[in-house]
Amino acid sequence: MNQKTLDEQVRNHLTAADPAARITEQELAASRERSLNNRTSEGNPSGEIFVGNGPEQSAVVVSLSDKRQRRRRRWLTSAAAAAVLAALVAGDLVGLAGWRGNATAEAAEVLNTAAETAITSTDPVVKPGQYLRIRSTNVWSTEEWPEDGSKYQWLDTEKMDMYIPADRNEEWVWLRSGRVPTTFFDDKARKYVQEQGRQAHPETLRAPKGEFYGQPGGTLTADMSTFPRDPYRLLNHIYIRTLGAGQSVDGEALVFIADLLRTGLVPADLRAALYKAAAMIPGVTIMEGQANLDGRTGVAIGRTEGTLMRQEIIIDPKTGQVIGERQVLTQDYGVMPAGTPISWTAVETSVSDTAP
Repeated sequence: MNQKTLDEQVRNHLTAADPAARITEQELAASRERSLNNRTSEGNPSGEIFVGNGPEQSAVVVSLSDKRQRRRRRWLTSAAAAAVLAALVAGDLVGLAGWRGNATAEAAEVLNTAAETAITSTDPVVKPGQYLRIRSTNVWSTEEWPEDGSKYQWLDTEKMDMYIPADRNEEWVWLRSGRVPTTFFDDKARKYVQEQGRQAHPETLRAPKGEFYGQPGGTLTADMSTFPRDPYRLLNHIYIRTLGAGQSVDGEALVFIADLLRTGLVPADLRAALYKAAAMIPGVTIMEGQANLDGRTGVAIGRTEGTLMRQEIIIDPKTGQVIGERQVLTQDYGVMPAGTPISWTAVETSVSDTAP
């Protein structure tokens, strides 16, 4: 049996035995108790199960966040790893959630407090004829290697404005400013970009159901009513959906949560469940108590993946709202120093009576 066939069989097996769909309330209560007991147990401090051989080689032109390299598939590379993961999930109806540790106590407290606040908050009400407006500032890291062997790195910024109708089957409108190089770490890259004469290319996109560029809008058009609201079921659901992606199951679960939250479309009850699910991911901790993102301040909750970067979600714990998400270097990478947010998205939602 070749590796591709093995990977597919493991994935199909886990999907068919979705613990989120089969767990009973009695089993759920028992899982919670085991999870609490597990906080004081010894074991793997990181809780990571690695499913890849290491970072992939960069392409000639790379946009680390826009292309979402962190979501590129890293399928299980051995029968032993596949068997371990299958046993962890399918061997117990509860799955991975809560069994291998949790977020730190401080991070869990912030997340659970934000969850309770989110539940009591009111989502924007979009009436017929109105639009949910999602404004975002997005920063991405870009690298280029010309034929002469040089390497250039910088950050691009793009402003976006999305108008989503009350009836989501109708036409969506998406204004994109186009990417503009905004942050340089050396004069060499600045001069290179200037010589290239790069300019932004603004776009106004219109598409029924948000199917821009002729395809569904991913997390933007996902049916969020299908996500479990119980945090245990939800985290197991996410583990299965992301199986084989990223460098570890826990790291990719947090990436999935961050990607979903940054859409600005997550209703309060699901937002609360996502916070509580994140509180059960091993390795999640408070990265910064006063994190500034595009002029707004919140608490950065995150997890370090490997040795290069960490994924963070910025939350306003007073309102339970997501300010945005970012990826931060944990060590120097080329000319970009450790501590640099190499990609981030800040979001803000409101209701509009009209669309452009």
